[in-house]
Amino acid sequence: MITVETFRGKSITEHRIEIVERKGTGHPDYMCDSIMEAISIALSKEYMKEFGTILHYNIDKGLLAAGRVKSGFGGGRVLKPMELTIGDRATFSAAGKKIPVDDIAVAAARRWIKDNMRFVDPERHVKYRVVLAPGSEELTDIFMRPGKVRPANDTSAAIGYYPLSITERAVFDLEKYLNSEGFKNKFPETGEDIKVMGRREGNEVDMTVAMPFLAHCIKSEKEYFERKRAVHRDMTGFLGGFTEFKKTSVHFNTLDHEGRGLGGVYLSLLGTSAEDADSGQVGRGNRVNGLISTNRPMGTEAAAGKNPVSHVGKIYNVLSHKIAKEIYEKTEGVKEVYVLLLSRIGTPVDTPQTAAAQVLLEKGRNVNEIAKTAEEILGKGLSGINRFCMELSRGKYPVC
Repeated sequence: MITVETFRGKSITEHRIEIVERKGTGHPDYMCDSIMEAISIALSKEYMKEFGTILHYNIDKGLLAAGRVKSGFGGGRVLKPMELTIGDRATFSAAGKKIPVDDIAVAAARRWIKDNMRFVDPERHVKYRVVLAPGSEELTDIFMRPGKVRPANDTSAAIGYYPLSITERAVFDLEKYLNSEGFKNKFPETGEDIKVMGRREGNEVDMTVAMPFLAHCIKSEKEYFERKRAVHRDMTGFLGGFTEFKKTSVHFNTLDHEGRGLGGVYLSLLGTSAEDADSGQVGRGNRVNGLISTNRPMGTEAAAGKNPVSHVGKIYNVLSHKIAKEIYEKTEGVKEVYVLLLSRIGTPVDTPQTAAAQVLLEKGRNVNEIAKTAEEILGKGLSGINRFCMELSRGKYPVC
């Protein structure tokens, strides 16, 4: 049964205080999520090639343990590599064929690191520990049962929303800009480990940004602060393009302290704090829309690495945002849309216990005017879930 009702809360733009966070490419949590999702995509591809279907796996338990480096102005060296632990469950053989799961997982992890981290050597700077094992008989049996749609392997709830607020867009776009090819060409001394925390009060926004400078590019404390001022000016200029804000402020690497030498600057040898300062874990990073928005309702499932055809913790998280966007774009008089999906373990993933759209309407509109359209869009999203799941398995939709 599909439900369409009026959202009774205020629009996100009407909140006086709004707080939004994004963790960028080189953040240890983002790295964990992205690497496990890359392994998921690689395994799905191998299962499809060998068996014409995606078999049981969940690669959603991952830990990137920080290494150790010695660095200073002008460079440094790696003393101890980072260690990536890859878990949880996978299918190692079926129909008399063996699948080199461990090799596939490590190769996918190395490929992601090579493609996304300029100064991390996936061979020398990272150790890999694979702790994948076969799944339980009951969960594995899900993939052997008849029917075109897989049963849900968990009882799980998810919520998605649309549109993004201007604060959410500013936080998301700023991190994307700072990790873009153009910015890195302009400021090659900056690393990929970026965290942006945005705070809006009324129509004024305050951004706190953390981003390391690469040790081999910075020869002295004086040069560090000179380059920091140049980067700060550039960030301020970028945010000036968001004219919806009356005032924008940027605070950059606020732990820095001039005159304290290496103790007062944010230097990195490899571009990520996972080299020696901070470990990462799946599920601690961005939600599937790329943000951590504290004013919004959020699910607790980690989507990265989960099975794309049976694990509703992944399927419903991504699908709820997709459906919310479609309802907003195709329905007149709607300010915001929230979509809630709830599964029951063992029930086909296209038949949730709850499928609901909560709509915040413009003044003068009635929910009955848009209910039919919203219901049709939600129903169509669920009926087309097989195609959606296959797109998810190929990495069409980002999960962090």
